[in-house]
Amino acid sequence: MQNKSTPAIENIITALNKGDVIAYPTEAVFGLGCDPDSEQAVNKLLELKQRPWEKGLILIADNYEQLKSYVDDSQLTDEQKQVMFESWPGPVTWVIPAKPSTPKWLTGRFDTLAVRVTDHKLVKALCREYGKPLVSTSANLSGKEPCRTTHEVIEQFAGSIPVLDGAVGGRQNPSEIRDAKTGQLYRKG
Repeated sequence: MQNKSTPAIENIITALNKGDVIAYPTEAVFGLGCDPDSEQAVNKLLELKQRPWEKGLILIADNYEQLKSYVDDSQLTDEQKQVMFESWPGPVTWVIPAKPSTPKWLTGRFDTLAVRVTDHKLVKALCREYGKPLVSTSANLSGKEPCRTTHEVIEQFAGSIPVLDGAVGGRQNPSEIRDAKTGQLYRKG
């Protein structure tokens, strides 16, 4: 028997399908997300965040299968993959070589893509129901603190974006970011 999605998730999926930017709780803060395959939606998100496209973005997913069409893990050794898989689901983001077909609006100036398999139940359900990963960047306007509650998102963004109401996972720091090939730490979690 298939799980029926909640009305809240159905409303967010409708917004995603229309190309809207949405907000949702993650392991530590609320994230802003959109359809990673829509250049128009990603551009809306980048404009809202006042973030240059060159920096690249993170994709967050329910499972690794959802990420496989974006990353080229054939460039990783079995040991590198094992280290990555042992950290998931969880708050570790891995930078992996991107497939040549992965849009530049996701990778920015890089030939890699940052990806994470989340352990946040609500986001897992959203990605599962949506059938693919979401762009994930912290929900905050340039120069402001990332939002940690639904109320903060509504206040900071003046109610202009749909919010998947829920609690963040309780982590104090954003996800750790590491390079899957070198193990280099880009951001401490």
